[in-house]
Amino acid sequence: MTLMVDLGFRRLATILAVAILSLSLIAAITGILLSFYYEPTAGGAYNSLRAIKFEIPNGWLIQRIHEIAGNGLIVASLIEIVVMFLGEKFRPSWLTAWISGILLTLTAIALSWTAMLLDWTQVGYWRFQIELGTLEAIPVIGSLLRTMLTGGGAVNTVTVAHLYTLHSYLLSIGALILAMIHLGGLLIQEKEEKETLREAQANLSFSE
Repeated sequence: MTLMVDLGFRRLATILAVAILSLSLIAAITGILLSFYYEPTAGGAYNSLRAIKFEIPNGWLIQRIHEIAGNGLIVASLIEIVVMFLGEKFRPSWLTAWISGILLTLTAIALSWTAMLLDWTQVGYWRFQIELGTLEAIPVIGSLLRTMLTGGGAVNTVTVAHLYTLHSYLLSIGALILAMIHLGGLLIQEKEEKETLREAQANLSFSE
């Protein structure tokens, strides 16, 4: 009974990994489509997103799918960590899946974090200011992190460009790579477990 439950969790982890990769691809593709019209500047960001939503055919749909895929990626990644834990996949043999899964979850959260200012709304602006204050409170490296993100300290066009670069290139590509590594690790380990189980059953039948 316990073995069947563990196998069920492991199968669910693989299914979630497929969903995570699919969400990553959807977010990447819709992000590329949005980038054709998005302007990563302090004033242009708001106007370009407004144009995408109200002027570009189906622009609102692409933007909405992009948001849903991004939020879904975070939820699915967090659920995956829980499922892997319940399925006892914290063993050393699942190290690749574990490390890639944790890094993928952090990357998904970072994608959401870097997107908060990209619409250049009042809510996003002041929320980012609060987040910057939290970062700046980190000992030793806090001020350096703020300077790197903002491009000098003030939140302006340079800040939007920095966050856009992190969001659209580094983190998005990283999420895709980690999602593929995570799924690959789970598939390989699942195959090895099936072979081990098959050999154990064969040995048991032979001994009988």
